[in-house]
Amino acid sequence: MSKLTFGAGIWHFATYVDRYATDGYGPAKSLIEMIDLAGQVRDLSVVDINAPWSSDVSVEAVEQALARNNLSVIGITPEIYTRQFAKGAFTNPDAGVRRAANELCNDAANLVRRLGASYVKLWPGQDGWDYPFQVDHRTQWRRSIEGIAELASQNPDLKFVIEYKPREPRVHMSYSSVARTLLGIEAMGLPNVGILLDFGHALFGGESPADSAQLAIDHGRLFGMDVNDNLRSWDDDMVAGTVHPIELFEFFYTLRKNNWEGVWQLDQFPFREDCVEAADMAIDFLKHIDAALDRLDFAEMQDAQDRHDALTAQKLARKALFGV
Repeated sequence: MSKLTFGAGIWHFATYVDRYATDGYGPAKSLIEMIDLAGQVRDLSVVDINAPWSSDVSVEAVEQALARNNLSVIGITPEIYTRQFAKGAFTNPDAGVRRAANELCNDAANLVRRLGASYVKLWPGQDGWDYPFQVDHRTQWRRSIEGIAELASQNPDLKFVIEYKPREPRVHMSYSSVARTLLGIEAMGLPNVGILLDFGHALFGGESPADSAQLAIDHGRLFGMDVNDNLRSWDDDMVAGTVHPIELFEFFYTLRKNNWEGVWQLDQFPFREDCVEAADMAIDFLKHIDAALDRLDFAEMQDAQDRHDALTAQKLARKALFGV
């Protein structure tokens, strides 16, 4: 049995649409159906759930579905990126829309308490800008900081995690990098705001995910993480380890070296693949990474890194991960 805890965003089990297949890549699924699919994944024990969900599904029904599938909730992700917030959630020029975003996030906070989750996950995908001269950058950044700081101050008993991303849906997102997000969090000056580091977003942003993790850890702000994969030019949300296995190994090496403990969580979008099989495949590889970390000689790796010996470091990593 693995000593690790594995999780997934409940959207992993959804039906997807894009701007071409507007009719979706399969029949629509309810939240309850998605939870039941998550329950079929080997070793999966926690999920992140979007809110609000359909009004015809009660909280009690969600609790019952979670219980029968032996699942718990790690986070609630308020949908502050929908059409209502097309010009931004925390940065919207309309004060009434900013207030609506705050209320939606406070509703999510109440769900976190009700379901015994760990945090409210904030992905302010519409906060940002698209064109030169579109926004006043000082005002935009100030509202980004103040909006989340207000939430965290209203709910000092809960954690709030910011999932940064370079772009999409906005051309420039306010929280676009690990460094910019840390700057914003430090300006808030609150202990209950941290980062959820998405491995694929770091790749997409031209970052080294291991370096990003170390930076967030050094500031005491790595509250959570998601893993997936992509081709670096877009947030493809592919199965973890299928494209960048060695960088994924370095990412988890960094977490192990720093004694970071938390859920190993999937943020994948299997548009055309079987969602249960895609989750099982990813978790199997994550378990392989964990075993490879047990095999890796950390002292030898540190010695190679102290000498900036790239080839020795690569040989050590490849032998532990691939056996060659």
